[in-house]
Amino acid sequence: VAVKLSGMLMPVNGFDLHKQKSPPTSDQLVELTMPYYKYVVDTFGVDRCMFASNFPVDRVSCSYNVLYNSFKKMCNQMDLSAADKAKLFKTNAERIYR
Repeated sequence: VAVKLSGMLMPVNGFDLHKQKSPPTSDQLVELTMPYYKYVVDTFGVDRCMFASNFPVDRVSCSYNVLYNSFKKMCNQMDLSAADKAKLFKTNAERIYR
């Protein structure tokens, strides 16, 4: 089993970011979504998870750069090693989508 970490910001999930007057910052996204992402990474482990964007669908909620930066900040807050970060951002996807 592998888990694709994406799609949290879709309007259907209830964060209502698409209704705000200004787009969220990466820090705001970390605050909103890190508990969910951390739970999944803790539960399944870094060897079975990978970050992914849900663009263009998530574009109504935030920019790609802000989302990507929030993922990086979450990794730092979870105190992940460089090797574990590489798994979440690249190597797991390369292995799983072969």
